[in-house]
Amino acid sequence: MKINILSLSTLVLLQSVNSSASVSVEQANKLGVELTPVGAEMKGNKAGSIPAYTGGLAKNLSVDPLKNVYAGEQPLFVITASNLEKYKKNLSEGQIALFNKYPTTYKMPVYQTHRSASFSKEIHAKAKKNAIQTQLLDGGNGLENFDETIPFAVPKTGVEVIWNHVSRYRGGSFERSKAEMPVHANGDYITVRASERFITPQYLKEGFDEKDDDNILFYYTRSIKSPARLTGNVFLVHETIDQVKQPRMAWMYNAGHRRVRRAPQVAYDAPAQGSEGLRTVDQVDMYNGAPDKYNWKLIGKQEVYIPYNSYKLTDPKTKYSDIVEAGHINQDYTRYELHRVWKVEASLKEGERHIYGKRTFYIDEDSWQISLADQYDNRGQIWRVSEGHPLQFVNADTFLYISNTVYDLFSGRYVVDLMNEENNSLSFGNEMSRKTFTTGALRRTGR
Repeated sequence: MKINILSLSTLVLLQSVNSSASVSVEQANKLGVELTPVGAEMKGNKAGSIPAYTGGLAKNLSVDPLKNVYAGEQPLFVITASNLEKYKKNLSEGQIALFNKYPTTYKMPVYQTHRSASFSKEIHAKAKKNAIQTQLLDGGNGLENFDETIPFAVPKTGVEVIWNHVSRYRGGSFERSKAEMPVHANGDYITVRASERFITPQYLKEGFDEKDDDNILFYYTRSIKSPARLTGNVFLVHETIDQVKQPRMAWMYNAGHRRVRRAPQVAYDAPAQGSEGLRTVDQVDMYNGAPDKYNWKLIGKQEVYIPYNSYKLTDPKTKYSDIVEAGHINQDYTRYELHRVWKVEASLKEGERHIYGKRTFYIDEDSWQISLADQYDNRGQIWRVSEGHPLQFVNADTFLYISNTVYDLFSGRYVVDLMNEENNSLSFGNEMSRKTFTTGALRRTGR
């Protein structure tokens, strides 16, 4: 729902007449002072291993955003199965399970912490405005008085933190080419190549329209380029803000049948296409979609070693065959840093059905992006572990994944998406029309 920027005096009046607003003006005024403009703690930790926030990496249109600005650094230490006990307090249960599953090969190189995430002044202003006026609807399944991104910079509940991830700023619009590899236990894999388009309605060529875009969080298409059996299949999604009131609108063009069909199954625990069942639809982007199937508990803040500044993993000179190995990706290409994260636990509601009975999410405080996710089956056993490997794109003032992994601890299989070998792998600010995200355009793209 589009809301114009409000003056401070208007915000004070709004707060005085609406006691159910998210936080008070006094609390929101901590943003940019005690808290960063998007809600992280400004100060570092007592040990000095997490530095104070100083603004992140500045926007720079003249440099290659994939150039490793920390290329000269070496790991401070490497966590292995042999020294795991020393570092357990700063690891998730899923990370510990990966060390136990692959004791001779799995490791985590830990580097100096850099709080590189950064956003524009316009996003800062929206985060502050939303903190005061945005409210949860339908038991947490929708938003009211919300403008584009970061509805709860000063969160009070677990579902508010999850909404911050789901609605986080992703550059306004982007086009991306990527490869997704479902990897068998012996290391064999196929490569599924696809191109994606993403835009929030505020950045459409025609501009935001109250009638067409009122309940739209973003528009998205995914077109599969290979292998041959999937080539030409295209997904179209209109992601709604309140998915209980108005469920996600999704369509699929099937190249074999040459028909566009509604795809209501593209949600929750349906298998994500191209992942060979290793990733559910709501695991794409670490988590997406309506939160209505789970009870969300905010555990609090923790200091955890999470993937960060993952330049090596997306180096265009590195081949997929160098990264993809049996059991897990080649951890020599990863980078972990100690960061403060919000820990949120999701428990399946009574009467609801999902293959994951419990999920634990670790959300980076500086970017509101999920860094780690542990998924449990309905017996309470940890089943799958997800990692999001990000970096700051200095050409777009956004912090975004360059790779996601989902490890299946039962089967020894995993799925990873990468961009290294793709041409024009990721570009921001591309002009897109609302017509691009219609069923007619979907049919033309498939052809």
